[in-house]
Amino acid sequence: MRVNADRERCMAAGHCAVTVPAVFDHGDDGLVVVLDPKPDEGVREEVELAVDLCPSRALSLATE
Repeated sequence: MRVNADRERCMAAGHCAVTVPAVFDHGDDGLVVVLDPKPDEGVREEVELAVDLCPSRALSLATE
């Protein structure tokens, strides 16, 4: 799995960083930063939840 984030769509709600802090954080500007673009499959459910919770739909998953 590959995690993608569109910082231009991000509205800094913070759900992603709270849901999976090992994968997502926020930069100094408050917008999403992907810390681990290829996380372990063990966190797939949490990452999918973060994608679903994102109110601006700035997050997506790709299958590799």
